[in-house]
Amino acid sequence: MGTIIQWALIIGIAWFILQRFIPVKGIAHISTQEAKDKFKDKNVQFVDVRTPGEYKANHRKPFKNMPLSQLAQKSNELDKNKEVVVICQSGIRSMKATKVLKKQGFEKVTNVKGGMGAWG
Repeated sequence: MGTIIQWALIIGIAWFILQRFIPVKGIAHISTQEAKDKFKDKNVQFVDVRTPGEYKANHRKPFKNMPLSQLAQKSNELDKNKEVVVICQSGIRSMKATKVLKKQGFEKVTNVKGGMGAWG
């Protein structure tokens, strides 16, 4: 009986870890240059999920600040029919944000690889 519980625990932990690292279907990844190339496209929304302090210290237009901690509540300000390009400082929070948006029904969600740290 103890062996069954151990195996169940191992499988549960492995599943949890895999869920964290397996890419979510439907999320594109682009470079900062590819993000810049989209700036003139009126069918693209730009979201910066860093804290207000980080955003104020260094941001790019047309990115709108929607901190990751508030994204689920503020996502109703975005159009689900338009692409959403998401950035943060390194790409980790923006990846989490893209998953939040996908779960809320956004079809076209794009993560900027490397985030503001890769901005040239």
